[in-house]
Amino acid sequence: MMGTFFSTTYNRVLGTMALVGLVAALGAYAYYTLKQAEYLYAGPVSISVMGEGEVLAVPDIGQFTFTVIASGSDATIAQDDAGKRNNDIIAYLKEQGVEERHIKTEQYSLYPRYRWEQQPCAYGQFCPGGEQVQDGFEVSQTVSVKVKELSKAGNLITGVGERGATNLSGLTFTVEDEEVLKTEARALAIANAKQQAEELAKQLDVRIVRMINYYDETVPVPYADYGSNLAMDSLSARVAEVPILPTGEQSTKSRVSLVYQVE
Repeated sequence: MMGTFFSTTYNRVLGTMALVGLVAALGAYAYYTLKQAEYLYAGPVSISVMGEGEVLAVPDIGQFTFTVIASGSDATIAQDDAGKRNNDIIAYLKEQGVEERHIKTEQYSLYPRYRWEQQPCAYGQFCPGGEQVQDGFEVSQTVSVKVKELSKAGNLITGVGERGATNLSGLTFTVEDEEVLKTEARALAIANAKQQAEELAKQLDVRIVRMINYYDETVPVPYADYGSNLAMDSLSARVAEVPILPTGEQSTKSRVSLVYQVE
């Protein structure tokens, strides 16, 4: 009886000691985990700002393209017709002061034309299918023209139409030296971002240590565009009035993102 009593008491003591040890171990683990969490993020504290800059400038260069299309019963006839009209237009452009280096062939193609020919058949009987029959050739030549004297742009377009251009397209006005404008716009954007960073650091009661990241976003440059296709009938163009082509202003924008380490 006494042996059973001492045995039970001994087991209880051992159980209590084991429970105390387990609680102590869990407490130590929790304490260690909390201490580690204090140092979980060791990187620098930072702030990020975005700045924008814009520069306006009056366009100083224009550009358009014209296409000459000609057809004939054979390739030689089609090429001769297209070549004559194209040469007349280029000669006219040079007479008006357009430099040869500003006249560039963008595309030239010669390809056969076809027509669909239906086979004859008697009424009420099975009619065989038709077939494609070659019906001459067609030539297409597209030329781009850069205009330095914008006051002549309207006259040049009219003159090109009078001399056989099938259509005009892509008339645009831009600033020739766009890199200068981009540099100016970027400088304004960086200055704007720096000012924002200083104001934000003051509001947060922190001190800027150094810049740790920079990103320059590219913003498309808008331009004056007078339509992707100014189709012209070469006959009606002879009595066309010279168009007035206002150039407006070109906006060049820059956007930058700066990240600063603070403390």
